[in-house]
Amino acid sequence: MAMLERYQKFLEEFDKTIKEYFLSQKQYIKCQKGCTDCCETGEYPFSRLEAEYLMRGFLTLPKDIKQIIRENISTLKMEKALNTKTRFEYKCPFLIDKSCALYEYRGITCRVFGLAYLDCGKIKLPNCTNLDLNYSGIYNPKTKEITIDNPIKENLHIDAILRSPLAQKYHLECGEIRPLINWFDN
Repeated sequence: MAMLERYQKFLEEFDKTIKEYFLSQKQYIKCQKGCTDCCETGEYPFSRLEAEYLMRGFLTLPKDIKQIIRENISTLKMEKALNTKTRFEYKCPFLIDKSCALYEYRGITCRVFGLAYLDCGKIKLPNCTNLDLNYSGIYNPKTKEITIDNPIKENLHIDAILRSPLAQKYHLECGEIRPLINWFDN
């Protein structure tokens, strides 16, 4: 089986786990269709394998949507060239009319957006917590403490997922991880 096919099988299994996590955390989650805060500003780390899978999805899109995405990427590349900050954060180029044009092909980071999880013994909160969304009811911004009875104990950072036993089961060779926009550099 080719690498992209193995990756697709991995995603099918991974998505079941993520769905269970979202269900177990539903009392803290405010994500709903049309909420795109997680797609409006970020770096969106993608492995080479994820970027290739994303491009597979891109090829299936109608011409007009492809053109919008190409224009978005071109604009972002110009903005990145003018960026003077250490980090370049941007709106995802695949977000069109508050919807992901490549939702089924989205990366691991996108799939876990909105969840809080343990990372090096500390709970990592989604950015939307600061916007009074996910987990905001159990987070104290003054003390930076969260009181949660059932935290997700698995590290859901892209590096950890791509080295997980599940990734090993499918013999994934994911390659380098870069911000999404860097995969479009020539």
